[in-house]
Amino acid sequence: MNFIMRIIVTSIIAFGLSYILRGVHIDSFWAAIIFAIVLAILNAIVKPILILLTLPITLFTFGLFLFVINAAIILLTAEFVKGFRVDGFWWALLFSLLLSIITSVLYKENRRDREQSY
Repeated sequence: MNFIMRIIVTSIIAFGLSYILRGVHIDSFWAAIIFAIVLAILNAIVKPILILLTLPITLFTFGLFLFVINAAIILLTAEFVKGFRVDGFWWALLFSLLLSIITSVLYKENRRDREQSY
């Protein structure tokens, strides 16, 4: 159930960001849901491999190269999802940064509410 809620929240945030950022285009809310599912799969499978392969440069840049990996995952997701387009690397970088910040803030609030209820 938690996975489904995360997918829905991520798709809502991504759909909202597509209205704010002119370089990110999501055609419909269903495309946003498919985007969130494909993004979750790529983050679970491809991202750890990329992190392992680029570990030296990630350490050299003090972890800043992880932003590049996130943008690459967004661009890769755009290749798989029909109805989701990103105009370039910098838009993907900005989109991934905003998506990460907003979702982490929302999940942190949700976690805090659950801890207070116990």
